[in-house]
Amino acid sequence: MNTRTRNLDTVLLSLEILRRIPRNRKITAQELHDQLLHAGFIRDLRSIQRHLDTLSEHFDIERDDRTRPYGYRWLARAGGLSLPFLNPQESLLLHLAEEHLKHLLPAPLLRSLDDFFFQARLNLNDPERARLEKQWTHKVRVVSTTLPLLPPRIAPGVFDIVSQALYENRWLHIDYRNARRQRRSHDIMPLGLAQQGPTLYLVCRFRDFNNERTLAIHRILSAEISDLGFERPAEFSLAAYEDEGRFQYGEGERIRLRFHISKDAGAHLLESRLSADQTAEETEAGYFITATVLDSLLLERWLNGFGDAVWGVEKERVE
Repeated sequence: MNTRTRNLDTVLLSLEILRRIPRNRKITAQELHDQLLHAGFIRDLRSIQRHLDTLSEHFDIERDDRTRPYGYRWLARAGGLSLPFLNPQESLLLHLAEEHLKHLLPAPLLRSLDDFFFQARLNLNDPERARLEKQWTHKVRVVSTTLPLLPPRIAPGVFDIVSQALYENRWLHIDYRNARRQRRSHDIMPLGLAQQGPTLYLVCRFRDFNNERTLAIHRILSAEISDLGFERPAEFSLAAYEDEGRFQYGEGERIRLRFHISKDAGAHLLESRLSADQTAEETEAGYFITATVLDSLLLERWLNGFGDAVWGVEKERVE
């Protein structure tokens, strides 16, 4: 590496460190080191510490050296390092991403974006720059089609460990209590993460098995990441897993579903169809619906939810 390239590399690293030093809390060299690794800056911890010491001498950065590890943050009077490329539209996009994707991003990556999210919030709270974008956050909502439930509590630290293992393709050792309140320990290969309503699920394989299981993350009592990695199974596809109805508590069996439904209860099916091949025949009592769907417990619950408004249900297996 020539001198010019090395100097440019040092400048880029310094800028990246300055961008990630927060104003409202202290950050340690280890936290910055982890963030920078996930952002693609491969440096050892000592190198990051040297950069921080140098930067704190030339910028309004407080270094709290009363206890180890040292903490760093911008002084209250400091202007900090703004992100000029983060315009109001990009700030809005980042804010919405933080709200709706925070449980679908690996925890280390999410932490590495903390200060970008913070800068986005600052930009949206600036009435001079982002008035319309700020208003937009009050104009849109994601509305549940079912009775809204509070998300189940996840044990502290579990999601971070699970998402890191999933991100890095590493084995997990978990203490798990299933829906029948049975508690067991397992070594698992994490393969996918899915959010269904308020609940997060982990798709995985148990050690010495080659079939997939779905575990509710809130039922993981504790998790420990292994130093051992694994080769992600080439034949596994999370999209195919979903298409097979596994998140609907089914086994991927496709059926030809036929049923009668009253007009009041079934009018919405004329607009939001059950399948691309759905047909709806109007009758004196309502509609006769035919559609090819996946058979599952979720389908049974959906049909039963209509009570007497649905009758004459028939299922025919599709080969």
